[in-house]
Amino acid sequence: MRRLAWVVLAAGLPVMAFAQDAVIRIEAKRGDDVAEAAARWASQLGEVVTFALPGGWTAIAIGPLTPREAGERIGQLKDARRIPPDSFVTVPGNDVVLTSVGDAVPVAQAAQPAPQPDLPAPGAYIRLQSVQSRADADAALTEWRQTFPDAGLAQLPNGWFGVVLGPVDRAAADAWLRLFKDGDVVPDDAFVSDASELGAVVQAGKSPDLPAPPATAATMPPLDQVQRALRWAGVYDGDIDGKSGPRTRDAIQAEILAERLSTDPGTAMAELIARRDAWRSEVGLTMLDDEATGLSVMAPMDRLAFDRTERALSIYGPRDGSGAALILFSQPGGQQELLDLSGLVTALGWVPQPTRTIKPSHVLLEGANDAHIGRAEGWVRDGRAEGFVLIWPAADAQGQARIAAEMSDSFARKGPAANDAPAQAAAPAMGNP
Repeated sequence: MRRLAWVVLAAGLPVMAFAQDAVIRIEAKRGDDVAEAAARWASQLGEVVTFALPGGWTAIAIGPLTPREAGERIGQLKDARRIPPDSFVTVPGNDVVLTSVGDAVPVAQAAQPAPQPDLPAPGAYIRLQSVQSRADADAALTEWRQTFPDAGLAQLPNGWFGVVLGPVDRAAADAWLRLFKDGDVVPDDAFVSDASELGAVVQAGKSPDLPAPPATAATMPPLDQVQRALRWAGVYDGDIDGKSGPRTRDAIQAEILAERLSTDPGTAMAELIARRDAWRSEVGLTMLDDEATGLSVMAPMDRLAFDRTERALSIYGPRDGSGAALILFSQPGGQQELLDLSGLVTALGWVPQPTRTIKPSHVLLEGANDAHIGRAEGWVRDGRAEGFVLIWPAADAQGQARIAAEMSDSFARKGPAANDAPAQAAAPAMGNP
């Protein structure tokens, strides 16, 4: 059988295909896009030809091949996703002119070969999305980088563009992809590709910090500790009951997806607890035992200084201009006394424009203005209405939320309240701490 000759001097020259020669049609272009697309395919696949189609279109194909070779090769290329899924084998007619687009170049240019495209670094990649046009690809990459700042863009062998995340270890890619799908972070059709299945790099990404799963799963820490740490992290607002319910499981998943420290829940929760312990030391949280109210609570005493007591209140003001304040309150009574105390908190502006959550034996007030964030939480316990008010600088909303969670977890009665002594005839005036 006669075959197409690939000779340097003949590169780009038309030759006649014989009836028994077959080609694998991979794409059709029209206008100025033909040469660029054909050259791209040639750089990736080697033996590429073009030939005219009706209506001013030009076919880009692999060949010429024997029909048997074409049938075998098209299956291999599709399985590897190196050509479009709608590619097909065809046998051009005797009057069809095939023009080679091989790697060969004219002799005058042989000393300066064309630059080769950058290829992805070896490893596994999570394919987040594929789009057909470059404009859509750039927009997709910008959007994906809000979730995955390390994402990159590759031009795929079929001419499309893929937003990819990698390279990473294959086991890590498989494990994280399952978690990302479970958490609706990536679409269900996202999948893992090897670097060899991608085309040229369009916009380089960075290797993301996605650790591989441990060989052996770590033991889950006690669930009450896990729940406290999850509440500190801001992903859990349920009860600290040490039980594995839906809210606890959802919070564990949310924390793993947010921090991406490990795919193993036991490992991730142990690291979260360690981060919480380090933070507690950093911000100076210590146990405060207040004699006036008989209450104890974990508080940021590095930023607080005792100021005064006023009847049912014990007031700590800011230390060294920290902008923080703490008020502990405790008096005999029930739900009505608790509501009265919450009204006093609101009237004094300690919690600005509060949102109220009122339940039997529990009241929560939260609010903020440009200067500070306020949170008041109180309970009815053992015939007493008691709780705390935390005032914190508005610029540190995350720190306020974490400290408030620590205080809520640790709040307890230490002993009798000294302020239960008979009140003086004239009640002292109450003002801002």
